[in-house]
Amino acid sequence: MEASSIRPALAALSLALLLSGCATFSPDGGMTLVADQTVRSAAGELGGNVVKISSEEEAALAGARVAALLSQPLTARSAVQVALLNNRGLQAEYNALGISEAAYVEASLPPNPSFGVERLNGGGELDVERRLVANLLTLLTLPARSEIAKSQFEAAQQRAIEATLRTAAETRRAYYQVVASRQTVGFLEQARLSADAAADLTRKLGETGTATKLDQARASAFYAEVSNELAQARMQAGTAREALTRKLGVWGADVGYKLPGQLPALPGRVRTVQQVEVDAVRRRTDLIAARLELDAMAKSLGLTEATRFVSLLEGGYRGNYQRADGETLRPQGFELEVQIPIFDFGEVNVRRARETYMQAVNLLMEKAVNVRSEARAAYVTYRASYDIARQYQIKILPLRKTINEQALLEYNGMLIDVFELLTTARDSITSNVAAIGARRDFFLAEVDFETAILGGGSGSGAGTVVASAAPGAGD
Repeated sequence: MEASSIRPALAALSLALLLSGCATFSPDGGMTLVADQTVRSAAGELGGNVVKISSEEEAALAGARVAALLSQPLTARSAVQVALLNNRGLQAEYNALGISEAAYVEASLPPNPSFGVERLNGGGELDVERRLVANLLTLLTLPARSEIAKSQFEAAQQRAIEATLRTAAETRRAYYQVVASRQTVGFLEQARLSADAAADLTRKLGETGTATKLDQARASAFYAEVSNELAQARMQAGTAREALTRKLGVWGADVGYKLPGQLPALPGRVRTVQQVEVDAVRRRTDLIAARLELDAMAKSLGLTEATRFVSLLEGGYRGNYQRADGETLRPQGFELEVQIPIFDFGEVNVRRARETYMQAVNLLMEKAVNVRSEARAAYVTYRASYDIARQYQIKILPLRKTINEQALLEYNGMLIDVFELLTTARDSITSNVAAIGARRDFFLAEVDFETAILGGGSGSGAGTVVASAAPGAGD
């Protein structure tokens, strides 16, 4: 086949390639925007760097950083950094972003042409047919498809940001849970020592006839109950630690990481936010992603309506080489293949696209309503949790301490019996355990409040239907 015979077709395809504005792969798979917007959105609350591990060198650097962090007792911020570097589920989300970028680049490329050669030889005649065929419909709709894929890629970047924020939030929740459990265990261990001493003293007093069998039974029951509470607290601490371990993505020797024995102190005051629901609608990553996906779907709907009557359109160059009776012929021309819509005039695709689009619109509106409500509810919980924890800290626990001291003085003065003393001790243990739980609930509410504004919480992800429906809208 002579090169000059297919030169016009190749020139046409090359021109189409140049005019299509082909997208190219970014150096980092779109992660720069994800990292920048994640840190900026979190406003310093994230506490870690966002890294996609794509090579052995990056893995080695991340591993060294993780080892350094795990060598010291973890804080909430350092735990988040370990998770951002070491959580494989998060890395898989970043891989999904890379897949989306590949789809975007692919959508911006013209269709590959098909080349065929047919050779017939017989009866002293030689017939060689050459064909270069391209899908013209795909070529003509290339700019629109590229714009759709671009919007989907931008939405995927927002999903990656949301996944990062979600991993950070879940790690912080797991961290506060396990530290609170450890603090409860520490307190109950001290309480059991006191209960053991009280039971032993009561038993000795019973031997001298000073304490009755009822008093001894009450003291022993108190010790047994505290021991059971301690066993339950240890079980909860163990399961909470494993939940944190899964978020950190550590295994082997790294599971022996160190944790503090008690929760951080309460802040001096809580944050106040004006128009919290407006801020949430503006900044929630899942809502931004849903808007971008809806935009892609709207473009896809327009493409479906524009091509509803043409399901298949292919065209290309065609040239033959014929030799018969010593004479050589080179006929040239083109071919165009169109599928005739006899049974389906495109209405099925159009109807499907419209219904899918309206479904996405309704889901987006529902999401917007829910986001505003979630933000208001999260702030109410955040503020109330702070007030409750503060009340335990400044009033209830000091009063319990005073009650314990006075009860012991009155018991020593034989003004109250063992039953009242043990009841006072039981109430004190209940209040102290509740105070630890109240402080834990405040830090958990703080995380929930941040995710209600930024995204990454349990209420995120309403755009799943949008994401799954978008690719098929333009089929």
